[in-house]
Amino acid sequence: MKKYTYSAKRSDNSENWCVIDAKDKILGRLASQVAYRIRGKHNPLFTPHVDTGDWIIVINADKIRMTGNKLDQKKYYRHSGYIGGIKSTTAKELLEKKPEELIKKAVKGMLPKNRLGRKLGKKLFVYTGDQHPHAAQKPEVVEI
Repeated sequence: MKKYTYSAKRSDNSENWCVIDAKDKILGRLASQVAYRIRGKHNPLFTPHVDTGDWIIVINADKIRMTGNKLDQKKYYRHSGYIGGIKSTTAKELLEKKPEELIKKAVKGMLPKNRLGRKLGKKLFVYTGDQHPHAAQKPEVVEI
């Protein structure tokens, strides 16, 4: 009988590729499931300080839904660094111009705010249509 807790290493991760279809899914619920899989919490070898998650491909990002009045009322801010340089964009404008960014921002907010979180953020690929260029990785379809 072992008397210690096993701590996973980076090499223990099998690094699966998953495809998630965002068509008619609600943004927050989808983002929380994507962050859960990227972080590796579905994996029995989950270790908080190690990347044990999967690579995620999200398709049909332009067909995502938001509940309530969030499309008109939710705002995303950015700042140029100059005085008075704050700019805002509503979720509706962002969905029309860059629907991929809407999902990336939602998932990024659910990942750790440190080196590991920045590394995990690079494991997410979001596409507007139903095609993606990652067929060589043989991704499996995950239903959420």
